[in-house]
Amino acid sequence: MISTPAIVLHTTPYGESSVIVKAFTRLLGVRSYIIKGVRGRNARVKQNLLQPLSCLDMVVYDNAKTDLNYVKEIAPRGTCHETTPYGNALRFFMTEVLYKALQEAEPMPALFDYVEATGEGLSAAAPYLPVTFLLAVTHHLGIAPLDNYRPAEPLFDLQEGCFVAAPSETTLNPALSALLHDYLTPGKAHPSALADRRALIDALLAYCQLHLSGFRNFTSHEILHTVLK
Repeated sequence: MISTPAIVLHTTPYGESSVIVKAFTRLLGVRSYIIKGVRGRNARVKQNLLQPLSCLDMVVYDNAKTDLNYVKEIAPRGTCHETTPYGNALRFFMTEVLYKALQEAEPMPALFDYVEATGEGLSAAAPYLPVTFLLAVTHHLGIAPLDNYRPAEPLFDLQEGCFVAAPSETTLNPALSALLHDYLTPGKAHPSALADRRALIDALLAYCQLHLSGFRNFTSHEILHTVLK
């Protein structure tokens, strides 16, 4: 048995009263667990503990011979979810990014710590958080855009992952490329118009689709765009 913090990514009903939880654990990476006694009037574990991006302390069985283990103990670890429309939209956006980006089970404690810290107080989060969150995830996964921006290479190529000189089907326009360069520059302020942030979010999601095999059919950004109107 192993005791580890965890962040809920997805839940699926299992049997009469159980659920299967896909969780991003700090010590084991992404794992799937059966949690018994969740559904029903006398549930041992309340379902509100298992909302997307909820932070938990879990004691789990870890058998390397199976992809589905059991949870022995579970308890809330702070509160990562919000109840405002903006906080909820951010929570579902962040969860979908992690769910589709983290296909491997390897531990990534630095990314876990970043997500846990970022998930607190989402209702008061800066409006550019979706952009910086996407860039942080690509950084931790080793696929971050290369910031080689210069006047001779002013266009960011989504396929190549760097700035290039000539336009193509996968390059961003000059204004959006320059905005991405600003976000990639450490310490630089990120004020930008709402339409520009939306366009950059869409561009970074397209970038993730090109560089992550499981990153398909993304939908939560549409809710986020609606809330940010």
